[in-house]
Amino acid sequence: MNQPAAIVTQQLTKSYGPVRALKGVDLEVRRGEIMGFLGPNGAGKTTTIRCLLDLIRPDGGTVRVLGLDPQAQPEAVRACCGYLPGELHLEAGLTVESALRYLGRLRGGVEWPHVLQLAKRLDLDLKPQIKNLSKGNKQKVGVVQALMHRPELLLLDEPTSGLDPLMRREVLRLIGEARDDGATVFFSSHVMSEVQEIAERVAIIRAGTVVEVAATTDLAGRTLRRVAIRFREAVDASALGRVAGVTLLSSPVGAALQLQIEGEMDELIKAIAAFPVRDLEVERPSLEDAFVAYYGARESEGG
Repeated sequence: MNQPAAIVTQQLTKSYGPVRALKGVDLEVRRGEIMGFLGPNGAGKTTTIRCLLDLIRPDGGTVRVLGLDPQAQPEAVRACCGYLPGELHLEAGLTVESALRYLGRLRGGVEWPHVLQLAKRLDLDLKPQIKNLSKGNKQKVGVVQALMHRPELLLLDEPTSGLDPLMRREVLRLIGEARDDGATVFFSSHVMSEVQEIAERVAIIRAGTVVEVAATTDLAGRTLRRVAIRFREAVDASALGRVAGVTLLSSPVGAALQLQIEGEMDELIKAIAAFPVRDLEVERPSLEDAFVAYYGARESEGG
């Protein structure tokens, strides 16, 4: 028998006074996948994640987390989840070790050697008091407490915020390993490169509504590609400008040409074959290009 999806929301709504933070969020996260959650500030990412854990109550719609209703079974849901909030608040006078042991007891006990291993991988000193930690080290504490009980579902709000590049990479490795061990991961991020690196799918939220869910590779592949061609001799390549989706960015007459193409490359490659090509470079799009192109297009449409 198939298990229910890890996360399902249907027409999820939430308002803060006159501000409608969520306007009918429909979302499904499959078991065992890593899904990125993208959107500009104020789009509804954090509000959505908090609704999943019953930290705030939605005004309408339905939520299911691992087949459970967070409003009816909040303790059961939280027991299965590892949560990293955007800002983690812990007792300032506790040491890192004391804070982690306390959180471990709240979870019914954790394997302390596993906690030590996580701390070692993140170069986290357990002796300082929380109040003396830098933002980056507080973030490390948050990552450790989210992972330390080997949760079935990870809900991570900006998991690499405040970390240096080496620690960011280590956190991404830990997230990937959790998925390999059977966990599902749903995380928001502003760092497009890390979403592109580890997420199989991406949900884009805009103004309180999920406007697109797509495979990460499909979303990135939908944007414009830039192509630079160097010919063995000067040519008139005006014909390339008549290929569907192609826009010439430089003069078609000469030994070099720059163009951009939207969509598939097949027809362009066939057209280029008619010319004496010395070299060809294609600039692959990033997820950030796709994100900017998507929002730029919607803004230009007035939406």
